[in-house]
Amino acid sequence: MPVTNIIARQIFDSRGNPTVEVDVTTDRGLFRAAVPSGASTGIHEALELRDGDKSAYHGKGVSKAVEHVNTVIAPAVLAKNFEPAQQTDIDDFMISLDGTANKSKLGANAILGVSLAMCKAGAAQKNVPLYRHIADLAGNTDIILPVPAFNVINGGSHAGNKLAMQEFMILPTGANSFTEAMKMGTEVYHHLKNVIKKRYGLAATGVGDEGGFAPDIQNNKEALELIKEAIEIAGYTGKIEIGMDVAASEFYKDGKYDLDFKNYNSNPSDWLTPEALTALYQEFIQDYPVVSIEDPFDQDHWDAWTSFTKSTNIQIVGDDLTVTNPKRIQTALEKKACNCLLLKVNQIGSVTESIRAHKLAKSNGWGTMVSHRSGETEDHSIADLVVGLSTGQIKTGAPCRSERLAKYNQILRIEEQLGCSAKYAGNNFRQPI
Repeated sequence: MPVTNIIARQIFDSRGNPTVEVDVTTDRGLFRAAVPSGASTGIHEALELRDGDKSAYHGKGVSKAVEHVNTVIAPAVLAKNFEPAQQTDIDDFMISLDGTANKSKLGANAILGVSLAMCKAGAAQKNVPLYRHIADLAGNTDIILPVPAFNVINGGSHAGNKLAMQEFMILPTGANSFTEAMKMGTEVYHHLKNVIKKRYGLAATGVGDEGGFAPDIQNNKEALELIKEAIEIAGYTGKIEIGMDVAASEFYKDGKYDLDFKNYNSNPSDWLTPEALTALYQEFIQDYPVVSIEDPFDQDHWDAWTSFTKSTNIQIVGDDLTVTNPKRIQTALEKKACNCLLLKVNQIGSVTESIRAHKLAKSNGWGTMVSHRSGETEDHSIADLVVGLSTGQIKTGAPCRSERLAKYNQILRIEEQLGCSAKYAGNNFRQPI
């Protein structure tokens, strides 16, 4: 049976900012999806349409995007009598309806809300779990549970501390199941809280946008030391590795990198050249179990990316560099600028394009890490996405704050449903098999 109704509304994300929610109704019921929003957004991302009216929500209202769903997208999609399982046809139709390269006419947030809700409706029409439906859409026969990358120390644009680099993550690659990975991750998280409390006081255990701690430190090695100590106390040395999201575009200035960028009076003579920053990363890799670094350089600093990726065997993840966009991914492939795609559905704006981006990356030997945004909702669609695509890795914040745990808890449910057939990516998180 075709879709009978599509309606959008404005709700609020984990930062208290407006975002888009969409309901799709079929004979199987009502299917709802909410759209996330980022803080450190790449300039090449699909356009998240905001109202810009400073007198309401500081200009961040989404009434225009909501109106575009209700008055443009919904009537046009309903008129086509699509079956909800026709995900590719529906998404491509909405993309053509917008007609712009970055979805600036209707808004990527408007299109994505419909796309995600329609995907849930399509799964119900087929009477399969959402992850199975996504696996079918991707032509994927494997179902593999991901390694969670818990963001346990927040910095950059995600926290009010002095730390320039945005995320310090722990990856329980030595776990035997997702359930065990959650146990290991939460135990280290709580040990880390105690380590920070003893060293800096209770006030330092406040959390940032993604649930990680945000002690007022500036030295990035200090963050790595804190995590290393917490892992050791928990007894998981050798079983938990470290990942980072540097978000270097946030502190790129005049061809250099300012690790004191939150200080308006930072000294330009202290800014690092790409070569000096590369040397710092190499120190991190040598001294700590760092296995993944995301956005080590500015989103258009291609030469620095290529040079660093060539110099190391660890995972180098493109986020602002690639923005889940096939054109940017293709350029990165040609330049050998990184070896892993960060997959964010709202960067590109539809389920179908997200699947295409992952398949392009995978076919060229890259890994894919599915990711949340710092402004999240209780929607856990990406949990099903990461399992359906079997990418082997997901980052969706610390094991703290309900909008983060919603995703991790959904993967626990999926693992329970899979039973003895459940497979955990573990040490194969880069190329799960």
